[in-house]
Amino acid sequence: MNDIRRTILWVIFGFSMVMLWDQWQVYNGKKATFFPSPAQQTAPGVVGEVPAVASGANSAGVPSVTGSAPQQAVMPVGAAMVSTAAAAPKERIEATTDVLKLTFETEGGSLVRTEFLKHTDMADKSRNFVLLDDSKDRVYMAQTGVIGGSAAGAFPTHKTPMTVSGARVLKDGENEMTIQFTSGDVGGIKLVKTYTLRRGAYDMAVKHELTNVSTAPLSPQLYLQLVRDGSKPSGESSFYSTFTGPAVYTAAKKYQKVEFDEIKKKKADYEKQSSDGYVSMVQHYFASAWMLPDGLQRSISVDGVDIGSPVADCCYRATMITPLDAISPGASKVVDAKFFAGPQVETELEKLAPGLELVKDYGWLTILAKPLYWLLDKLHGFIQNWGWSIVALVVLLKIAFYWLNAKAYASMAKMKAVNPKITEMRERLKDNPQQMQQEMMRIYREEKVNPMGGCFPIMIQIPVFIALYWVLLSSVEMRNVPWILWIKDLSSPDPFYILPLVMTLTTLLQTALNPTPPDPMQAKMMWFMPLIFSVMFFFFPSGLVLYWITNNILSIAQQWIINTRMGVPPQFNLPKFK
Repeated sequence: MNDIRRTILWVIFGFSMVMLWDQWQVYNGKKATFFPSPAQQTAPGVVGEVPAVASGANSAGVPSVTGSAPQQAVMPVGAAMVSTAAAAPKERIEATTDVLKLTFETEGGSLVRTEFLKHTDMADKSRNFVLLDDSKDRVYMAQTGVIGGSAAGAFPTHKTPMTVSGARVLKDGENEMTIQFTSGDVGGIKLVKTYTLRRGAYDMAVKHELTNVSTAPLSPQLYLQLVRDGSKPSGESSFYSTFTGPAVYTAAKKYQKVEFDEIKKKKADYEKQSSDGYVSMVQHYFASAWMLPDGLQRSISVDGVDIGSPVADCCYRATMITPLDAISPGASKVVDAKFFAGPQVETELEKLAPGLELVKDYGWLTILAKPLYWLLDKLHGFIQNWGWSIVALVVLLKIAFYWLNAKAYASMAKMKAVNPKITEMRERLKDNPQQMQQEMMRIYREEKVNPMGGCFPIMIQIPVFIALYWVLLSSVEMRNVPWILWIKDLSSPDPFYILPLVMTLTTLLQTALNPTPPDPMQAKMMWFMPLIFSVMFFFFPSGLVLYWITNNILSIAQQWIINTRMGVPPQFNLPKFK
């Protein structure tokens, strides 16, 4: 029974974690956590099984409508729009704040590149990190426009040429700047799109002013969309998988992730009509999102679209369309939207829109992960070092679970005390399994030992430590942030493998403190399982390894103290493989 207990403990701490994570990933529609299969590459310009002209778009990626209802249908590109675009070649305009370097196109006033001046690229730390990008290797853009005319392309869309005015650089002493894009008369509508950028902010106000310059009332619809390819972010680890793809939030159905594979199979499930919420594109550490004011009715779609790009697995689109009241001749209608493209800093996202902080995805353990992040953030406010904040958080958790751990280790100490009796009895009755079992239960009763007493307190803590795992894995605050000496980035593996080696040694030390099971096979498993489990940590971020080392050291110290107090002196039991 003693060796069964040891095996259960290692299964709980080892393979059960791996298996649970994999099942959670599959349950949530994601790829396996460890060694995820690579995304299937498709022919350039084609999204899996989605036809070349996807539902809700023409070949230029312009949403279109049928009748007055905001339902999307397939329509050809208007000839008038094409000829106008040909007459005015698009240009790229750069605008810079203290944290952002943005690139806009005069074609539609679209945002086609976002460079973060405070975040470096993981692969090349000499370069700034780029999220949105429209290049030969990537497609990721934010677009808006107007639809709903009598012919496709009759109103200004993201393919319509525009003139630009306004500031290009946020000067010292200024807190905000504006850049404005103005279309000509297209279908009786003149569109003025104004971006307002603020110092230190990754969100921007985007005002759309529609003026009816025709002689009849017009009822246009405004669309906002994110278009990107289906490739994973560069530098993604092979040992753990994070979500990449569109996400929709509404007050009714909350946060809804949509896998690229679901879009290909036309099985995407999300709320399609709402008067609140946002659409977003999410990846590890960073996200983008379009937001409209609450109370404004909008239809939501997530689909595939062919934009003629040579980039593989291109493209996917998340769109919001909001119908506007009829605009009288000479009158104007203003729709204020908000766009965000930046790091997933939870405390900042909470201020921008309800539910936006959920793009930092903790999965189904959010209820535990959010308070853990809150506590970690508060500790960092005092300590001012994320590495030491992780250590402090684990110390507080060990204090909080002290009595549970004390019961577990006390049970282990009792088992260790009676283990010589069990070993002698097993040897004496090895030819009589039934009597052996009865004698074993008698010893447990007389010694008041519960062979499973050490398991239950530990099992209770597992969800908390898994939630902390996701907090550390998801927090952009760890990205490119040093701890001490050689650890220059808590989000990257230890370059010299020192922390993983220490983690392996502490895990083996915990194993050595436990008595060796009489069964040689189980004795081998006791040593092989922690070694196998430790291998993964050589490829995990340093912050995660640091948290596990701290937990191991504190557990060893507590086990040592409890064993000593109970009169069971700690001793190291080295493996004996024969």
